[in-house]
Amino acid sequence: MSTEVPPAPSPPPPPVVWQTLLVASANLLNLALPRRVFYANQEPFSEGEYERKTSWLAAMLARLEADVIGVQEVWDEAALKAAVSRSGLRRHTVQVPGAEHGATGTPRVGLVTRLAIEQLTSIDAFASAECVTLPEVGPVTHFERPVLRARLRLPTGHALHVLVVHLKSKRPKYLQDELGNPLEDRDDPAVTARATLRSLLQRAAEAAALRRIVVEITGRAGAHQGEPLVLLGDMNDSAHAVTTQMIAANQAAAYDRGARDVALYHALEVATEPALRRDLFFSHVHQGWPELLDQIWVSEELVATSRFSLGDIRRVEVFNDHLHESRERWRSDHGFVRALVRLRR
Repeated sequence: MSTEVPPAPSPPPPPVVWQTLLVASANLLNLALPRRVFYANQEPFSEGEYERKTSWLAAMLARLEADVIGVQEVWDEAALKAAVSRSGLRRHTVQVPGAEHGATGTPRVGLVTRLAIEQLTSIDAFASAECVTLPEVGPVTHFERPVLRARLRLPTGHALHVLVVHLKSKRPKYLQDELGNPLEDRDDPAVTARATLRSLLQRAAEAAALRRIVVEITGRAGAHQGEPLVLLGDMNDSAHAVTTQMIAANQAAAYDRGARDVALYHALEVATEPALRRDLFFSHVHQGWPELLDQIWVSEELVATSRFSLGDIRRVEVFNDHLHESRERWRSDHGFVRALVRLRR
């Protein structure tokens, strides 16, 4: 009588070895050198205010200790370099295109990273088909604050695409002359509604133009490109607002496989470590209302459930304690957002 020999147990799968990466977004609120006029209606920073601002920012950067930081509202690259130098961050490169010798007209976005930068581009103009006409203003042909597009090299050998953005604010866009003098009655509610419409249209135009850049990086639907993308920025609206969703385009991702290839996913919503008290995740307070305007979005290569996953978002944190303190302008009026990315080696 033969005895059937049970098959040998399969060896356990090898453990997953992770490479971790911290990415962050930080709106710095008019970071400028002392005595440098950045807005005509605001006093420049004194030496003392500049000292406090760069010292505070250095401490915040040290707390973040991120490998990649997308920053907004930088007037002078030199001021950011001074804060990074004080922070104790090591081997970090600072790039703020358009602010190397001081920005004019509007502050710029930038990148602070210890990763190797393979490509870095500042994108100002829309494609001709993306121009939109604002009522009583005329055509919008470019981003108010140029988008920064970078390609970095990860320690794992993978490429990482990064977009740093700062979209048009919700602040009403009132008509004014070339000297900045008002041409409308700002106390008239109907005028304010019209001015708010202009801001919304401008932000929507920027969102549509940014969507094209996202698709250029991720590849068209059904043609997966394979290199992860992280978008860091002040969206000036919520994650589920129409303008934000124009950029992310993830509404159809649940049932359309092709749509997943070109969608972006809110890091907080795809994090594999459940966030505690998600209702407390806010990065800005306007007239008593908290909002998460500063966001991190990722392509499907960093979504754990994707068939093309190279890793995941482990957790997301918001550094917003200072928003409960007094509002001196040497602090930022935004919280800083950070995500822990894990990549398989």
